[in-house]
Amino acid sequence: MASELDTALNSVIDRLIAPGAPLETVEFERFGRTLPMLKHAPPALPHYFAHFSAAQGDKVFLVEGDVRMTFAQTYAAARVVAGGLVAGHGVKVGDRIGIAARNSVNWIVAYMGVLMAGGCATLLNGWWSGQELADGIELADCTIVLADAGRAARLDGLRHPGKLIVFGHDADWRQGLAPLLAQGGDETTPLPELGPDDLATILYTSGSTGQSKGAWSDHRGVVQATMSYAAQSLMVLTHFTEIGQAPDPSAQPATLVNVPLFHVTGEVPLFLQSFAIGRKLVLMPKWNAEEAMRLIEQEKVTYFVGVPLMSFEIATHPDRDKYDLSSCVSFAAGGAPRPVDHVTRIREALPHAFPLLGYGLTETNGVGCGNFNENYLAKPGSTGTASRPLVEVGILNDAGATVPAGEIGEVAFRTICNFLGYWNNTEATKAAIMPDGFFRTGDLGYLDEDGYLFIVDRKKDIIIRGGENISCIEVEEAIYAHPKVAEASVFGMPDERFGEVPTGVYLAEDGESLSEEELRTFLQAHIAAFKVPVRLWQEHATLPRLGTEKVDKRTLRARYQTVWESEQKNPA
Repeated sequence: MASELDTALNSVIDRLIAPGAPLETVEFERFGRTLPMLKHAPPALPHYFAHFSAAQGDKVFLVEGDVRMTFAQTYAAARVVAGGLVAGHGVKVGDRIGIAARNSVNWIVAYMGVLMAGGCATLLNGWWSGQELADGIELADCTIVLADAGRAARLDGLRHPGKLIVFGHDADWRQGLAPLLAQGGDETTPLPELGPDDLATILYTSGSTGQSKGAWSDHRGVVQATMSYAAQSLMVLTHFTEIGQAPDPSAQPATLVNVPLFHVTGEVPLFLQSFAIGRKLVLMPKWNAEEAMRLIEQEKVTYFVGVPLMSFEIATHPDRDKYDLSSCVSFAAGGAPRPVDHVTRIREALPHAFPLLGYGLTETNGVGCGNFNENYLAKPGSTGTASRPLVEVGILNDAGATVPAGEIGEVAFRTICNFLGYWNNTEATKAAIMPDGFFRTGDLGYLDEDGYLFIVDRKKDIIIRGGENISCIEVEEAIYAHPKVAEASVFGMPDERFGEVPTGVYLAEDGESLSEEELRTFLQAHIAAFKVPVRLWQEHATLPRLGTEKVDKRTLRARYQTVWESEQKNPA
């Protein structure tokens, strides 16, 4: 039976999507289906930036240390960068322009400039090793790569097709982005006219095959996804206004940026949505719970989002009471499952606020399901209901048919916001996007009688560490690259901070000696640090096998689960 909050929110959204209302929908044919689309959404991201930057004007948009920029100033800076890319570097519509850098004001200005110049913002994972970065550049055939000094150093000596332009952080945008602007072009440079069908973004995702894939989207998909989040915000705001609990209209919404902008959570619901709702972004170069609390107090942050461990660290921090966190009324999580017991502990520690949960994927441009306030407390194991009016969730059997409520199957999303495919990977695209338009997530779950989605398992062989996907196969391949390794298997183990962490087992070649420390040192030189298993147990006999001759990973994981739990309780 639907809750009172569900009934109220559905009533609000019904009114907001009615003909003539702000969220009115029209039908659009995509994936061979007629799907709802927001009628009044801008056609492309440059139009979106222009419209909302003008509407928000002199409101503060970006805060990073001593740097503060308004919406209007940020747009003006991006317009100069776009001119520099077109006139100085010959960027043409659809060119893939890589961005490899940590979060900063200059990352945001560069991202906007790339899209306004007609380029495809290709968001390279800033935590990758040099070879992983080079592979990502090669996959998308980037013509230019905008990199900060740290990522540029990783790429030194490696082959890739992109022209490297190194930019800086912690400085005024004209100084930090000076290398990009040195070849000419400015705010007077003519820019191309873009439409909804033009290529907008490529974001990378690790799947069960071990090879990172580039999920590409057009402007329609990214704008509609962004506006979908804005619709959810408008729905909630309208509801609280109607029950007399509206926020102070003179107080600007504000949020911390403590998740990477190259991830879809950072890019779409956090960064891009903020234009539409006039929200201030307070950037943190590196996560630190106490620094986050200081900034929440100083900047009057109203909304917090991060991987589950972040809000949990704030709620359980010994110095929490030293800071005034009363402005922050929402603590959202995404990117990884939030343990059920965290929900009540956050609510108890921060009684003025509600925990929230979202579930979306890179391939859906972040949209999917949301679980709000009292509903989340009532069903803390659920990721919530499909985000109206654009998202349809299905639970599919192996044949692709939907199954009834309560039955477990593969979670799938059908929405105008979905990506259009994996770049230069037709086989993977066909496996992921069904003929009827459903994107198969690789997660197993079920819908209850109220339409709430519960994730119960993972179909793909991946580990989600603090919101970062790790392919078990990729790590296993890196282990096998060591000449002394005969067999290996990698699997996740539960972790209170990160949700899951990579662990594994290995068998050395006959007559060879290989310590865990030696193997980990080897891996650190070949894969990103977050992918390196935190524990590698050495086996001394052939690994158990299934009838298919594949390593029996479930048996191995079960064998070491007790060992792992004991080691966590009694660290050496």
